[in-house]
Amino acid sequence: MINYKKLAQVIGDGGVAVMPTDTIYGVVGSALRPDVVSRLYKLRRRNLKKPMIILIGSIKDLDLFGIWPGVRVKKILAGIWPGKVSIILACRSSRFQYLHRGKKSIAFRLPQNARLRALIKKTGPLVAPSANPEGQPPARNIREAKRYFGKEVNLYADGGTIDSAPSRLIEIRGGKTIVLR
Repeated sequence: MINYKKLAQVIGDGGVAVMPTDTIYGVVGSALRPDVVSRLYKLRRRNLKKPMIILIGSIKDLDLFGIWPGVRVKKILAGIWPGKVSIILACRSSRFQYLHRGKKSIAFRLPQNARLRALIKKTGPLVAPSANPEGQPPARNIREAKRYFGKEVNLYADGGTIDSAPSRLIEIRGGKTIVLR
């Protein structure tokens, strides 16, 4: 059983955890802490030009990033979220350069899993890339994640074996949705 209280504590203290998301295992940390985001890039040996997906607890969390979707986009989001779909939205704020990596857009997902959303409401938005070094297959269980990250992760939350696909990735351009993955 996953100890969400312990997860909230570790993440709140600036730690990183491997945990099941609503799709696959992710290595997660606070999206609002540049030091944590930097740590995740190093941990995953991720290309520094590639932004990561951010999990939010409610659509209101977009406000934290200076994103206020218009009526048309809100309607699209309401039809998709919560769900296993990550949506790329414009984020022009230089304050979030450490997240958008100069692309001026960030992918967000409002997970379907209610316990995960409750965790995010306690911790704030989470950077949540898949639990693997770039170029390797995503960990399907904690044993595989530990082989990748060892003691570099503060907490491993075991949710059993997960054999799922990553989220769909879409972008909204001119009021139309474009599937990228």
